[in-house]
Amino acid sequence: MFDLGDASQDYDPLLRSFVAAWSSYLERSMKPGQESLAAGLEQLGERAGKRESFAVLGKTLDGYLRSREYLQAMKQLIDSLIQAKQTGASAPWDSYAQALEPEQLSVFERTVCTPHEVVYRHGTLQLLRFRRTQPSEFVEPVLICFALVNRPYILDLHERRSVVQQLLNRGFEVYLIDWGVPAATDCQLGLHDYICGLMKDAAAVVCEQSGSEQLNLLGYCMGGTMSTMYTSLYQAQVRNLILLAAPIDFSGDESLLNVWTQEQYFDADGLIAAYGNCPGLFLQFSFQLMKPATNFVEKYVAFAENLDNPAYLNNFLAMEQWSQDNIPIAGKTFLEFVKMLYRQNRLVQGDLRLAESPIRLAAITCPVLLLVAENDHLVPANSTRAIARHLSSAEVQTMSVDAGHIGLAVSSKSHQKLWPEATAWIADHSTQRKET
Repeated sequence: MFDLGDASQDYDPLLRSFVAAWSSYLERSMKPGQESLAAGLEQLGERAGKRESFAVLGKTLDGYLRSREYLQAMKQLIDSLIQAKQTGASAPWDSYAQALEPEQLSVFERTVCTPHEVVYRHGTLQLLRFRRTQPSEFVEPVLICFALVNRPYILDLHERRSVVQQLLNRGFEVYLIDWGVPAATDCQLGLHDYICGLMKDAAAVVCEQSGSEQLNLLGYCMGGTMSTMYTSLYQAQVRNLILLAAPIDFSGDESLLNVWTQEQYFDADGLIAAYGNCPGLFLQFSFQLMKPATNFVEKYVAFAENLDNPAYLNNFLAMEQWSQDNIPIAGKTFLEFVKMLYRQNRLVQGDLRLAESPIRLAAITCPVLLLVAENDHLVPANSTRAIARHLSSAEVQTMSVDAGHIGLAVSSKSHQKLWPEATAWIADHSTQRKET
């Protein structure tokens, strides 16, 4: 049995109440957790038993992360961070966070692996075109819209786990929007600026360079939500819409994010007023804390068990690099996403506007492909599936895989089955080039 003692006294005052809450919970649950682990090891064997025990622990922790006790501790921590920033008391934390920014760490290459060139720049945005060794087989290119969180190279992590390669091998010309890192002066950029400005301009460049009036738009996670809004506004330009783990319906509390972003527990306005942009380190810690058993314990146990497996280690290290490579979100965009979507669910309610432009899902008439992960803790599969009830599209196809949010892009299951089927669907719904 671990002796936690008064753990809260060993930490900075900003963290004391938060650590105290966790310490109290762990002290109460430590014995049942150890008994569960011992039972699992005895009944299933060491490795299988560990996996089963971690699954039980994960479910227990998920319950705690939804409890009033935890939510109050989380609120106290965030309020303390806001106050510290406003009073200047956060300088040591700011220095620590700045030192951990990916730009300061030479280990981060922050790039896709497939050869490419940058064909358009605007502010922090870069539009990448991936090189083909043969002419494309289809008139319409694929434009990938990544999320504003993290870097897009998860879609081209390495040659054997690359969504970009899957699309290239199917015969498409492929472009990708890399949003870059917003500067402090970008805090007033809103969804309208990204979608009706930057994204619209990038799409125009893609159509001009490819010689096609239409494109296939593929959006991942938050980028999928943005791609949905874009298609609602500019349907004539989009041949097919492909949504990869895209949050659409924000009702319910299946995802912890729906719980944590509730107004009574999270002062989003205060956070942005203090910091300008939503800090990348804040986002990273929040995402990791959604699955603490997996992110802080289980994955390192698996790492130790696979020290003699070079392929596993290479993939593990690539994933670790990417998962630590969080970037800020422009303050205005962050507030719009939290308020209009997570709290008010305006996209499916039909009362979302970007500036003066109404976003209506019923305006989408093109074929739509939904790619979902059945074990997605960030974006529940039902959140993406729900879009089908609101579209005017004659064809909405759903494909799923037994994986998590990131597994959609990098898991062996996805690349062996899901992506071959998905790229075949896109090909079947695109215009084949005529032989000359």
